[in-house]
Amino acid sequence: MDKKRVAVPLVCHGHSRPVVDLFYSPVTPDGFFLISASKDSSPMLRNGDTGDWIGTFEGHKGAVWSCCLDTNALRAASGSADFSAKIWDALTGDELYSFAHKHIVRACGFSEDTNFLLTGGVEKVLRIYDMNRPDAPPREVAKTPGSVRAVTWLHSDQTILSSCTDSGGVRLWDVRTGDIVRTLETKSPVTSAEVSQDGRYITTCDGSSVKFWDANHFGLVKSYNMPCTVESASLEPKYGFKYVAGGEDMWIRVFDFHTGEELACNKGHHGPVHCVRFTPTGESYASGSEDGTIRIWQTGPLTNDDVDMTTNGKVKVSSEEVSRKIEGFQISDERKTKEEEDL
Repeated sequence: MDKKRVAVPLVCHGHSRPVVDLFYSPVTPDGFFLISASKDSSPMLRNGDTGDWIGTFEGHKGAVWSCCLDTNALRAASGSADFSAKIWDALTGDELYSFAHKHIVRACGFSEDTNFLLTGGVEKVLRIYDMNRPDAPPREVAKTPGSVRAVTWLHSDQTILSSCTDSGGVRLWDVRTGDIVRTLETKSPVTSAEVSQDGRYITTCDGSSVKFWDANHFGLVKSYNMPCTVESASLEPKYGFKYVAGGEDMWIRVFDFHTGEELACNKGHHGPVHCVRFTPTGESYASGSEDGTIRIWQTGPLTNDDVDMTTNGKVKVSSEEVSRKIEGFQISDERKTKEEEDL
């Protein structure tokens, strides 16, 4: 069978402007979910398995640059150009808290234990908000060398990672002391940073390079040059034998992790690809683009053998659970009608 067979994605409409960030929740008792950030100021929640739209979080007054869900997919967070980070109830769509900043918030992330929210942006400051005391002032971990582009937690919330838009490298900070414990050197600014599901690797993109780092010893494990400038990459979470990358040439490529061989080249977007992410089950991955669409590409069931695509092993979400998430969302009739027309 030809490894480079043509893939037909699920196309998720709804956003009216570029999609700049995607985040999958872990698998929960209700299934798993996908949240997207867009310059249209309205993050959207979807069924992670099917791509079906669940609801829209309405309240930001500027482009939303970053979004995430907590470990249980009960709360969502978003960072925006309106100088705020917001916490949302993922079941009802209600805004729970709004944290004012002094400049654009480019990145946000929940800690693994869901007790803290990390934010960063143009202020060049990393802040940690206590979800158990949302009215308390945040802890400012440290000043960064430049505007923050990406943040994430690792080492059971003992370490935080950040990259900057105007300088190379990824910095790892000790949460307890606020000190930089290591810098992963890159030639260009890092546009995407992802910690693998098993905690073994950190995947980064800088310029036209995708790099994989040992998340515990911080050594460079693999480095591959891409055919174009890439903005995002994601490692398959179950076996880790392939990864996807997308960037300015509008294509999403699948590569062999061990050899760097290109396994597939998927075309469909009509603008640069800003973000790619594997589902927590590894059976599909999503891409978000300048064209305002999200596309979900199937990889088939994950085994070590080359097998045809089936639906075996997928985590299904019951209609009752999806209805429970939809119920209570404050959705305008106009937006709902537009979504139905697009589907």
